[in-house]
Amino acid sequence: MSGDIDKLTFEQALLELEQIVKTLESGNIDLDKSIAQYERGEKLKKYCSEKLQEAEKRVEKINLSNGEPQGLEPANI
Repeated sequence: MSGDIDKLTFEQALLELEQIVKTLESGNIDLDKSIAQYERGEKLKKYCSEKLQEAEKRVEKINLSNGEPQGLEPANI
């Protein structure tokens, strides 16, 4: 998968990251491609981490009042 990471969903980015890890672990890739894949993997890891932090912040914002969730915002994950 290629393209702009910011346009990926969390799930798409995680799947691509998993594929990169498998490829690198296999050792069946030349050095230049390994470096490029590693760099992309680092960017995907950062993106996934940021998305998880955003989700955690949203969950923290949920206030329960009489058992009813208050202040819910739509997800952008």
